[in-house]
Amino acid sequence: MSLASLAAAGGETFNSPDQGIFWQPLIGDGALAITRPAIVFMLATPLIIWLLLAGSRRLAVVPGKRQMAMEAVYGFVRNTIARDIIGSRDFLRFVPLLLTLFSIILVNNLFGVIPPIQYPTMSRYAFPVALTIFVYLTYHYVGIKRKGLGGYLGNLVPHGLPKPIVPFVWLLEFLSIIVIQPVTLSLRLFGNMFAGHLILVLFISGAEYFLIHGGIGLKLLSVPTFGMAFALTLFELFVEFLQAYVFTMLAATFIAAALSDEH
Repeated sequence: MSLASLAAAGGETFNSPDQGIFWQPLIGDGALAITRPAIVFMLATPLIIWLLLAGSRRLAVVPGKRQMAMEAVYGFVRNTIARDIIGSRDFLRFVPLLLTLFSIILVNNLFGVIPPIQYPTMSRYAFPVALTIFVYLTYHYVGIKRKGLGGYLGNLVPHGLPKPIVPFVWLLEFLSIIVIQPVTLSLRLFGNMFAGHLILVLFISGAEYFLIHGGIGLKLLSVPTFGMAFALTLFELFVEFLQAYVFTMLAATFIAAALSDEH
């Protein structure tokens, strides 16, 4: 007997979650509605400020737990991402931006598995786009400021290429930094958070349905389904951290490329 037949035998119909679960207006409706992700994002900002202030309020040579946690995050972004990618000459002035990006993305991603919020803000495409715009404007600005507009655009083509293919390579590189880089940067974060949350909701709601509405077979099946939901939650925690790291790392990479003298 198929899973669909077992579900029908239980007397209820299971409706699998779709993209509609991500549109949750709390106040108003339409384009001007105040939605659940907007509220979650606004909650994340004072939370991050409080965590940073709490960790740096009483600095000591022998750090406490809060100071140690704050220094671990700061050191990770400063040394592993900013300094290693941008370089020791220029990295320091970009640490505030990169630390802000990493903190905002990580906290909002973690909200996806923390009750009672359980909503990853970055699964709404507008939020990754907004962060990407800051990165986009930053790396173009610093590149043009250092090299001038002509030098910045001229540096898109590596030296030594045969002249006939230079225009084609330049066009490809131009499209890459103007269109492809920002689109892929935002879509990568959005897609992972969207898909991960949808799969979690599917397993959790499916297990709940099996347990409450299913026959004896589905009730037994709810046990491994809940177990799979728990395992996917742990995996999603890893993905949430990874996506915060990847977004911040790519932002640093684009900044480094804009500042570099060679292609």
